[in-house]
Amino acid sequence: MNIIDIINKKEAKGELTNEELKYVVDNYLNGNIDDAQVSSLLMAICINGMTDNEIFELTDIFLNSGDKIDLSTIDGIKVDKHSTGGIGDKTTLVLVPLVASTGVNVAKMSGKSLGFTGGTIDKLESIPGFKTDLELEEFLCQVRKIGAALVSQTGNLVPADKKIYSLRDVTGTVESLPLIAVSIMSKKLASGVDKIVIDLKIGDGALIKTISEAKTLGRIMVEIGNHYGKEVVCVVTNMNEPLGHAIGNSLEVMEAIDTLKDNGPDDLKKLVLTLGSYMVSMAKNISYNDAQKELIVNLKNGLAYKKFLELVNMQHGSIENLKVSSKVFSLKSKKTGFVNEIKAQRLGELVRSIGGGRYHKEDNINYEIGFLLNKKVGDYVLEDEELIKIYLGDKDINVNEVLDCFKIDIEPVKEIPLVYGVIK
Repeated sequence: MNIIDIINKKEAKGELTNEELKYVVDNYLNGNIDDAQVSSLLMAICINGMTDNEIFELTDIFLNSGDKIDLSTIDGIKVDKHSTGGIGDKTTLVLVPLVASTGVNVAKMSGKSLGFTGGTIDKLESIPGFKTDLELEEFLCQVRKIGAALVSQTGNLVPADKKIYSLRDVTGTVESLPLIAVSIMSKKLASGVDKIVIDLKIGDGALIKTISEAKTLGRIMVEIGNHYGKEVVCVVTNMNEPLGHAIGNSLEVMEAIDTLKDNGPDDLKKLVLTLGSYMVSMAKNISYNDAQKELIVNLKNGLAYKKFLELVNMQHGSIENLKVSSKVFSLKSKKTGFVNEIKAQRLGELVRSIGGGRYHKEDNINYEIGFLLNKKVGDYVLEDEELIKIYLGDKDINVNEVLDCFKIDIEPVKEIPLVYGVIK
């Protein structure tokens, strides 16, 4: 058995066996197969797809490539949420403390940026001092103590995904549905939670572009979860424009804080309440509506924000020292009309180009830069009225490329729903 034959087999649309998949993963982890060879296989998978059997086999190989977390020392049902990635998606920063404020344990492990989408860990690391790499016992102790923790992938948990995830980010293989399913579910299964809610984003600013793709991916993830005895709910949500107003790490943390104070953007708040209601209803075995009432109360009475401060303090962060760039430019509309389109993916790519994301695994991120939208799709804008603020670092940007992300017409566009449906 050798890697070249396996690559050729997948390029010819063949079905890889468990032994072949395990051979690739094991030898990539121990260094006998290099990045270039695995990149070729990933591209073949991206082009030709994988069968359900290959997906189940690869999930199991990933899952058993390292340690698994035992959450049995934490009382009650443990829930987790995952997003398939979007632009301006700071949902986790709001959702984890909000759900935990209702008494539900949220043991959350998150990732860094992937492709043009932002990463929760990058956002957290923009908070000065915030420690995302807790030791396992620290992680468990924190969840037992305050009901929530937000950390990066811990220790030797799913090392196969950790290494291949980074490679996908820089090889143009991020958007493969089978690889997305395997990556998400192997991590969720290894993290030891009982219930999983997945924010399955579709549209211009998401890795998944169509409802058809979302249904396929959702079905695969639910089936993987059921195979392992885990309840999985996939909520299909709109990512045809950035979520909220902020794009960029520190800016998004600030917007999350506003939302926890019940002052955030309507679309972000609605999404948080939708996902959180499923999490709380699954954990407490209550109705969706009763769960949502609890969440709304805790946004209004300050308990959600208090839980956030508790979480940040436990992980040694200081939001008082959160910084954004002082190099700020305001871009104004060239005409009057309705904002009918905001190209989310392009804005995400532009933020990455000025230092807000990675092109290579070793790239550093400038947490202080990004965009702040003054208008959303459906809003009316006047000529010379501000569309967007740009927070720049040491890299320049072509302002016309930013303005080209906005389509403004005389007539308003038909409203697109935030939530398309639910897959169980």
